[in-house]
Amino acid sequence: MKKKLIAATAVAGVTLALGTAGVASAHDNKGGRGDKVATVLNGLVTKGTLTQAQVDAITKAMTEARDADRAAHDAIHAERTKVITDALGIDEASLKSRLQAGESLATIAGAKKDALINALVAFETKKIDEAVTAGKLTAAQATSIKADLKTRITAHVEEVRGFGKGMGKGMDRDGDKGPRDLMGHKGKGHGRGGR
Repeated sequence: MKKKLIAATAVAGVTLALGTAGVASAHDNKGGRGDKVATVLNGLVTKGTLTQAQVDAITKAMTEARDADRAAHDAIHAERTKVITDALGIDEASLKSRLQAGESLATIAGAKKDALINALVAFETKKIDEAVTAGKLTAAQATSIKADLKTRITAHVEEVRGFGKGMGKGMDRDGDKGPRDLMGHKGKGHGRGGR
């Protein structure tokens, strides 16, 4: 019983110290976190605190969590891209090539700029409301985020990204809580990309 308690405490400590995203996988080596986690977990096996089966289960669970976060991020990115392409009346390949050539969304939109901004505000508002419903944001946080959402989206639409920066990758720095760069949040991001 005491050994199980020690093992549970060690797992909780590792998870809290390194963060869920950092524990995701020994193969996920962003910033060397994967290697550090593998070293910590292997050390706990060597000390007898955890069994190899427990470490394997932890690694599997964290890998699955990372993959789910990545899938959620990619789904939101695809939805956002569709909102943009529908508002502009162009295909994704054209949008991507024009953004990579250094055009802003505002330039690409031309006379449709206001329609694009309104479509993005509606999309992001829906995502914020979904986050409130899911308990990931409070109503007060949502109200605060929505207060200057249009201003942030307008700035994003007018931003020139340039070659190689893609179209919106990293807009969602935290796959759990919506389009964080548009909402102006900082913090533990585990979304892919970034500006």
